[in-house]
Amino acid sequence: MIFAPGARKTGTEGQKLQAIDGFLRRFFIVFCKSENCLSEGGFSIEMTLLFIYNINSETIFHSTNKFLERKGEIDMIYSTEVKNMCSVHQGVHHGAAPIPEEAKWVSAKDVKDISGYTHGIGWCAPQQGACKLSLNVKDGIIQEALVETIGCSGMTHSAAMASEILPGLTVLEALNTDLVCDAINTAMRELFLQIVYGRTQSAFSEEGLQIGAGLEDLGKGARSMVGTTYGTLAKGPRYLELTDGYITELAIDENDEIIGYKFVNFGKMMDFIKKGDEPAEALKKASGKYGRVDDAVKFIDPRKE
Repeated sequence: MIFAPGARKTGTEGQKLQAIDGFLRRFFIVFCKSENCLSEGGFSIEMTLLFIYNINSETIFHSTNKFLERKGEIDMIYSTEVKNMCSVHQGVHHGAAPIPEEAKWVSAKDVKDISGYTHGIGWCAPQQGACKLSLNVKDGIIQEALVETIGCSGMTHSAAMASEILPGLTVLEALNTDLVCDAINTAMRELFLQIVYGRTQSAFSEEGLQIGAGLEDLGKGARSMVGTTYGTLAKGPRYLELTDGYITELAIDENDEIIGYKFVNFGKMMDFIKKGDEPAEALKKASGKYGRVDDAVKFIDPRKE
């Protein structure tokens, strides 16, 4: 019988159980297409209802334990206190709250229900470096990974390995995979929290973002947006690199305050060189200025002066 041996009775009780057992067997045969999914004293079957027969109240309860994945026979061990408890029906159960995913409201119950493009920021234990991790996930599978690190030389090589490891994994696998660097692992943890709660960049974008969104984040030249500045109480601030690019000179006014800067965008410079421009010409074309540069009374090299 499908019911546990302890539930078998004789007489009227036994007849009730036998009738219910026959019904359930017919149900499972239709559902499984064979009796291979049935086993003596219990059943190992996916996506089914667990029927519990309560002898005292002579009531059949339909529990909400769906999607049971049982490989072989699993013998649950219950404490004496639990064994002696009477069965109480689980009443209110509304299921998973829907989250926004690619312009759809999804009640996520499995890894394959997760989709979206989002980011996570992580740091290592001594907080000497940080990582920005961006993943594009479709049906639970990571299709695209952008790993950006700063502050530690070893992290760049860790990022190189992580970019090979991540694509093709499920978000759950990635969460439990060593991504070489603590900062990247932490970023994966933070990203996981974002994506499973529906806080993604593509939450309200139909069909989500295309594969390649990570490169679009980098912009022309495919370089990370990095800001590097330095300052001391004695000598003041120095701008070294901003979104515009590598700072070559700072524009200083009569009060010795920064009013602008000159820069060179290395991404654009390399693109010009790849197209055949001479390095000197490429450097000139990739250079620019920002601020009141024309009003400066002097220029300084922020790395030397």
